[in-house]
Amino acid sequence: MSLNQLIENCKINDTKAQSELYKLFSSKLFSVCLKYSRNYAEAEDNLQDSFLTIFNKIEQYKNKGSFEGWLKRITVNTVLQRYRNEKVFDIINEDTIEDVELEIDEEHVSIDYLLKIIQELPDRYRLVFNLYVLDGYSHKEIADMLKINLGTSKSNLARARQILKQTIENYNTTQSLQSL
Repeated sequence: MSLNQLIENCKINDTKAQSELYKLFSSKLFSVCLKYSRNYAEAEDNLQDSFLTIFNKIEQYKNKGSFEGWLKRITVNTVLQRYRNEKVFDIINEDTIEDVELEIDEEHVSIDYLLKIIQELPDRYRLVFNLYVLDGYSHKEIADMLKINLGTSKSNLARARQILKQTIENYNTTQSLQSL
């Protein structure tokens, strides 16, 4: 069955088509959820919520543009909505934070460790970091998506980078000491 036929069948609530669509895209969308979630279990919950939203809104997809891109957008928005509802973006008073460059020595810092420390960032920092650095959204787009102001987006990114830099430096120092 073609993707277009699969989509059309999902629009009429065909459970076999929905199951097939889930099988086709769940691993890609799970990686999106994992990137924005605090942990694996929360990512699983976010994936399920995303597919519920996808199946409820699939009739809105008009076969224009990338279907996978549409799915990803629904997934990101579903996850972000959860955090908006949890009020993780309530304004906090942050002094202007100097933006730092984040250099990663790939020989000493694994991707798994990097993902782990990104997931450990406070929600407001993790979400802005992922949207800006990993997905390439502008600060204006992030501010619109998260319903925060532009300066908050910028300061949250700077703070995320600062935390990650410090965490990686501590990790590298620990690794160096252990190798002595």
